[in-house]
Amino acid sequence: MAWLVLVISGVLEAVWAVALGRSEGFSRPLPTVVFLLALAASMGGLAYALRTLPIGTSYAVWVGIGAALTVAYGMATGEESVSILKVLLICGLIGCVIGLKLAH
Repeated sequence: MAWLVLVISGVLEAVWAVALGRSEGFSRPLPTVVFLLALAASMGGLAYALRTLPIGTSYAVWVGIGAALTVAYGMATGEESVSILKVLLICGLIGCVIGLKLAH
């Protein structure tokens, strides 16, 4: 259960990161509210997962999922450039996250 919560929390990290960018310095209400809710849920889920999982592995998985999804979203929306190298590096990041789970 802790792993599932950790993965969902990693997804929510990407949500709050994107919402933070779209809030334009907290000047837009809807993205600001999405940011705050996703941040609270993401941190809460991470805290829950840390009750049974090691901090180093959990944090690396949480950040890795959030970073990979945030960049992938940026590339999908055209806000980030797309290149083979970027895609390969993101795949490597995802592979490392999976490896951390398997090594646990």
